[in-house]
Amino acid sequence: MVFKGRVPTGQKSSECSEEEQARNLITTRIIRLRGLETDKNSGQGCDSYDRYVYIHGTNHEDRIGEPFSGGCVEMLNAEVIELFNAVHEGDLVWVR
Repeated sequence: MVFKGRVPTGQKSSECSEEEQARNLITTRIIRLRGLETDKNSGQGCDSYDRYVYIHGTNHEDRIGEPFSGGCVEMLNAEVIELFNAVHEGDLVWVR
């Protein structure tokens, strides 16, 4: 499933145009993050939540580990589904 603006489109990435598939699509699940460190990832101009920083799947799983996103944490689609099913709203997530 591809998401645009945090809304599922109903499309699989393989159903998107070649132009869209070349981009880094947000797929599978979205885990939206809210920073806890004032002036680092929480607050005016740097807030993770307001900047739409997520943990999410990608249509370019072969690029996991490379700087390819706009600041998100990308995971293999199967692994982000597993994580999504394991965490709950309010759980703390440590990103290093």
